[in-house]
Amino acid sequence: MGKRLSGKKIAKEIFAGIKEDIEQQQITPKLVILLIGNDPAAEYYVQNLEKKGLKIGIEVETSILNASIDQQSLLEKINTLNKDPFVNGIMLQKPLPAQLDESEIVMMINPQKDVDAFHPINMGNLVLEKEGFIPATPAAVLELLSYYEIETSGKHIVIVGRSDIVGKPMANLLLRKDKTGNATVTICHSRTKDLAYHTKQADILIAAIGKPQFIKPDMINENAIIIDVGVNQIEDAEKGYRYVGDVDYSGCFDKAAAITPVPGGIGTITTSVLLKNVLFACKKQSKN
Repeated sequence: MGKRLSGKKIAKEIFAGIKEDIEQQQITPKLVILLIGNDPAAEYYVQNLEKKGLKIGIEVETSILNASIDQQSLLEKINTLNKDPFVNGIMLQKPLPAQLDESEIVMMINPQKDVDAFHPINMGNLVLEKEGFIPATPAAVLELLSYYEIETSGKHIVIVGRSDIVGKPMANLLLRKDKTGNATVTICHSRTKDLAYHTKQADILIAAIGKPQFIKPDMINENAIIIDVGVNQIEDAEKGYRYVGDVDYSGCFDKAAAITPVPGGIGTITTSVLLKNVLFACKKQSKN
């Protein structure tokens, strides 16, 4: 394990595995992405999914919807996709416009097509360690831990962030009795008192708070492994903007035992894991 925990080789291996499986099974998995409005970051992510899908044999179709769409119209659109036997996965790209009720929308998506794994049934399967989808970002962290053979058993892992997308599922996955589990997990958040006290206790620190370069060198243990989940756009004098994580990468690099970069870290793996979920959905639906 080197100091810089790149995600590129991991993603490449996952993509190769997906492509090989698709060719052997002679199937064409299909993902439909619902993109509402015009968010540049969301559009970039979706375009990347389309390109990657094309290379490995997954059809990725983006349905662009007007930002003013009402709740009922969106629910009807999802219901149509639920009934379409050729659609294996449905992905709701965020952020959503303020007029939409996200919780009701998530409940409408067929759990067997919910490749983001946000439906309560999929979340319940995750907590109970049943077979099912795992949210892409936490799954990407597990892929990185496994690839670099980072020991989690008995380790104190501190997660900064308690979101339904990352923090909560991540904690449950790290508690599992398996190769990337058996950890002692602490979750910190915006109401945590003396945050630095907790982050400095971590053998492994997972930053998922959504604040650019929030974790500073004085907040980490000298031998800690730092996994940065954040992707934040900030202004740049030369390029206009650039992407950084939730960790001050350059500041923490020398102090940490190992650290993931942004970009090129967890985000790179996340795309491959999401498409792996689409393949899983396709294979499972074909058996039903």
